[in-house]
Amino acid sequence: MAALTATARPRKLLASRRTRVGILYALPVVVYLLVLFVYPIFGTLFLSLKNADGSLTLHWYVDALTGVNLSVLITTLRISAETALLSLVFGFVLANAISRLKPLWAGLAMLVVVVPHFISALVRTYGWIILLGDKGLVNETLAGLSVPGTPYRLLYNELGVVIGTTSMMLPYTVLLLYGVMRGVDRRLLAAAASMGAGRVTIFRRVYLPLVAPGLASAGLLSFILSLGYYITPALMGGPNQTMIATLINQQVTKENQWNGAAAQGVILLLLTLAGLLLVKLVSSLGASRKKRSAS
Repeated sequence: MAALTATARPRKLLASRRTRVGILYALPVVVYLLVLFVYPIFGTLFLSLKNADGSLTLHWYVDALTGVNLSVLITTLRISAETALLSLVFGFVLANAISRLKPLWAGLAMLVVVVPHFISALVRTYGWIILLGDKGLVNETLAGLSVPGTPYRLLYNELGVVIGTTSMMLPYTVLLLYGVMRGVDRRLLAAAASMGAGRVTIFRRVYLPLVAPGLASAGLLSFILSLGYYITPALMGGPNQTMIATLINQQVTKENQWNGAAAQGVILLLLTLAGLLLVKLVSSLGASRKKRSAS
């Protein structure tokens, strides 16, 4: 009897006009996701497991995790971590300063931060190349101030890549941190100050724990976005700063090695999914901590 009731419920639900209309509206989105998202992912996964004779193999993954390819993966992780750290430092300072402004001035300041993001990444990257070149504004200014050692080599090395990628990730970090910092109840800081706590103590024991989930989420987001970034590392880096996105492009366009590129893409996807799971975990922990502190 219970089985019959359980079977009848879906039929009754599908008989509802509202349900049928909802399914009809959702169908184009489902087809879109299947064709342009699910199918390419499974196609890439199958390609990464396919040998030259059509048999299944893990050779491409072994190749992706050894030798030069492993060195590229480590370089990608290192540059992404450096970018995330610098984005957090500068983003924290900017977001903290903006969150203390009046709403009108805060809105204008956020406009200044966000608007450059709508300019093409290629244009912004070439702008950095002009600024950081041997005859660029930075080196010319340092030479005018008689700083020893000029011109400094600020391009086609890891420093140049990190500067470029940090500037690209900064708007995301500032947006996330600004939202978190704007939501901090300033009365808690005032209460701590009224009880005799100094600025350092208030920052360390009150303010920082409240914004810590936002810091973790912003850092992980910058790290994830940097993993697959292509334009800036390709233009501002040298041979030793080859990142995984550049390697995939080389394997496809120059070596015609689609299987190896597919394996690299799957590894990059897995790293991204791991990062997203961490972001979800951190957000959940932050939400539970807020509930506990509120109660």
